[in-house]
Amino acid sequence: MKKPSIFRKFKNFRRAFKKDLSFRVLKCFASSGFLASVYYLFFSPEFRRENHAVLNGRMRYQTTLEEVGESSALLRRNIHRLEKGLIMRPRRSVFAEDFIEETVKHFLDCDKSNVVNENEIKWARDVLSEYFSVVGDSERLGKARKLFGDGEVANKAQGDDHESYTPYSRSSVSIEPVSYESFHELCTLRRSVRWYDQVAVPIELVRKAVNSASLAPSACNRQPFSFCYIEDRRKIVDVANCATGTKGFSENIPRLVVVIGDLSCFPLERDRHLIYIDGALAAMQLMLSLETLGLSSCPINWPDIEERERKISSLLELRPEQRPVMLISLGYADPEGKIPYSQKKSDALLLKEV
Repeated sequence: MKKPSIFRKFKNFRRAFKKDLSFRVLKCFASSGFLASVYYLFFSPEFRRENHAVLNGRMRYQTTLEEVGESSALLRRNIHRLEKGLIMRPRRSVFAEDFIEETVKHFLDCDKSNVVNENEIKWARDVLSEYFSVVGDSERLGKARKLFGDGEVANKAQGDDHESYTPYSRSSVSIEPVSYESFHELCTLRRSVRWYDQVAVPIELVRKAVNSASLAPSACNRQPFSFCYIEDRRKIVDVANCATGTKGFSENIPRLVVVIGDLSCFPLERDRHLIYIDGALAAMQLMLSLETLGLSSCPINWPDIEERERKISSLLELRPEQRPVMLISLGYADPEGKIPYSQKKSDALLLKEV
């Protein structure tokens, strides 16, 4: 057997030395939060894009309080907080004093703008009306109640057929429950498909799936995500190749969805991870919905790599506070295309009783 050359030995030694030195440096800087901050400030740029995105999100959030768009994160969050207060058992006679005046003022601004989605305004008005009909009295509540009652837009008459957007009892839901067996079959059917028939995908089916995805749970109902849908084949390949793990099948993707997280939904850094949590919850419902419509899909991991972030941001014209959460390919599965078996962990491994 041929012995390694001196040059090869030196390369191996240098590689091992660098690995050992890197571990020692990490061990040193990981010993405290302050040193970890120093490390990422001077030695690693890995979190700079996230820092920039979070600050831009906070700045844009403050801007949207004055320049409202089709949806308001503040309105959605505060109205949901009121809903949670309304359903408490036992319900307190006085609650939400700390934010009710802010909520009423912002609601009136949103309603007056004629820009915010009408269903969002209707929901907010109904919940506020319910709240003021059951809450007790205090100085701050009296001020907010007068503000809400005196606002012309808050007193719009509702017809007899007005459907209330207020909290409802579970027993009032008349939809037939889905059996465990049926749902498990759906979960078994949904697998990551990478090979598709090259036929058109009706946009109406994708809209249906997005409509179902919108029902996914979201922290304080802010829904800090959107779905960027791509039909152009050249752009699909360019965007798909921004991710890792698409080599060899990006040219076969008929349609592509990019789940985009929006950090402008939050005023504070503490909520920055919600774009990934809420975006992933909605993405799962999207993929299950697609399966019921005869469409297959494959979630594609998005790596936090600066060069790739810059490229996809340019291709999709994203703002600094918008970040990719994941990509999802979709289309009609090629019946002869192979699917990885991918044995899953058992419930015994996943479920820990404490």
